[in-house]
Amino acid sequence: MFTIEALSTNVAEIKTVIQIVASIEAIVQPNDAWNQKTLAKLLEQDSISMLIAYDKAKEKGNSHRKIVGYCLYQMTFEQAEVLRIGTDPEHQRQGIASKILNKLHEILPLNQVESLLLEVRADNTTAIALYEQQAFSIIHRRKGYYKVPHKPAVDALIMQHTYI
Repeated sequence: MFTIEALSTNVAEIKTVIQIVASIEAIVQPNDAWNQKTLAKLLEQDSISMLIAYDKAKEKGNSHRKIVGYCLYQMTFEQAEVLRIGTDPEHQRQGIASKILNKLHEILPLNQVESLLLEVRADNTTAIALYEQQAFSIIHRRKGYYKVPHKPAVDALIMQHTYI
């Protein structure tokens, strides 16, 4: 069973979560991983929040639940943006990203958010299929946005989910 929760306000727990998220980032975003320092700096901003996916329900006295996914997002007035979303490779294809997005879809309208944006590589067909299942649609294409040495550039797709 997986649970999705907002990032704790406990400073020690935040540090641990950031370390684990950074290690997942290094695996799922090998060419552009955000490190602990970057994540910590971003989370200092009032507009940026994080949802965490844990591998089981919270139990009394169990502060060592395994983090299996995360979503870093930003709310700015009536618009929100997914900055990063990732699932530990050992737990991919188990619906964790869908559960995280479903939780976002619950939270954002309560904060008067009208639309949610995200960016995805045009060659990431698995992610695009997930986002389309979540009622996102492509609203823009950035030609040749992702560049990796010795490989052809890949377009970025901007996708949007609307709540109104």
